[in-house]
Amino acid sequence: MYKIGVLGPGTWGIALARLLANKGYDVKVWSALEREIDELNSSRVHPNLPDMKIPDSIVFTKDIKEAVSGKDLVVFAVASPYVRSVAALAVPYFAPDQLVVDVAKGIESGSLMTMSRIIEEENEKHPGHGAIRTVVLSGPTHAEEVAVDLPTVIVSASKDPEAARKVQEIFTTEVMRVYTNDDVYGVELCGALKNVMALAAGMSGGLGYGDNARAALITRGITELARLGRAMGCEPSTFYGLTGMGDLIVTATSEHSRNNRCGYLIGSGVPADEAVKQIGMVVEGINALEAAVELSEKYGVEMPIVSAVDSILKGSVSPEEAVNGLMSRRRRNEREG
Repeated sequence: MYKIGVLGPGTWGIALARLLANKGYDVKVWSALEREIDELNSSRVHPNLPDMKIPDSIVFTKDIKEAVSGKDLVVFAVASPYVRSVAALAVPYFAPDQLVVDVAKGIESGSLMTMSRIIEEENEKHPGHGAIRTVVLSGPTHAEEVAVDLPTVIVSASKDPEAARKVQEIFTTEVMRVYTNDDVYGVELCGALKNVMALAAGMSGGLGYGDNARAALITRGITELARLGRAMGCEPSTFYGLTGMGDLIVTATSEHSRNNRCGYLIGSGVPADEAVKQIGMVVEGINALEAAVELSEKYGVEMPIVSAVDSILKGSVSPEEAVNGLMSRRRRNEREG
């Protein structure tokens, strides 16, 4: 029986903890927020997943050492802004060749590091226990659906084929199909930046535009991501697979998507700060936006949708003006660039 620690009891962390516990694994869930642990432990219900009962076998802990030490696998399920600080707390308890799965989606502004690279860098500050084996688990996966056993397909990405296959084995169930991929950076780039495109799609809906505009934003959005990915040496096929096009479709269209809902509010005229407050959870597209702009500039890649969202959130243009700007760009061939 595998022993697994889950760092972060958000909706995705809890949904995965339930999936793993239902396979008979020993699962412990940690949070830095003591009140959160107490409430989940007593109610066995997550406030944002009311239709899911937390299995009695899941143990909640306020001690990160207890959640990490002696585990076969550690899952990082905290929001992207907290991955580095949580990694700093966790890595002293990693074992040699520790298997670490990151499910957070983001790119750190300034360093432009992906979440798995941040974890690896923090681990390198503790050379005593050596390297770790990091795997990225990403794809079109709303926690609300995984929590009630709706069919879901996801990708286990790692430069270490054995580690990717081990995570594939551990997470595969009758309702969860797992593929492997070795284009780790491409997978993480898709996971982070598709949230920015989902914000744009939500804004389109908030403006009252229809399916035509949303479909255009999705397809041109994935074109922007693939263009950047090629400049960064990623595999083009990744952007048209589950972690690219698949994840963008679900994030840009679903009622479960925080980014889509937040964008809708902004398009409806709600200030960005107020929109985030109304969502009540982390909106990763806003966190990833600065890094998206930095990557676009660093690699000299034109990303007009990213630029438009950035201008809207900075208040330099209205959503309507941004759309007009996109629609009036110079005429070009669809395959150009």
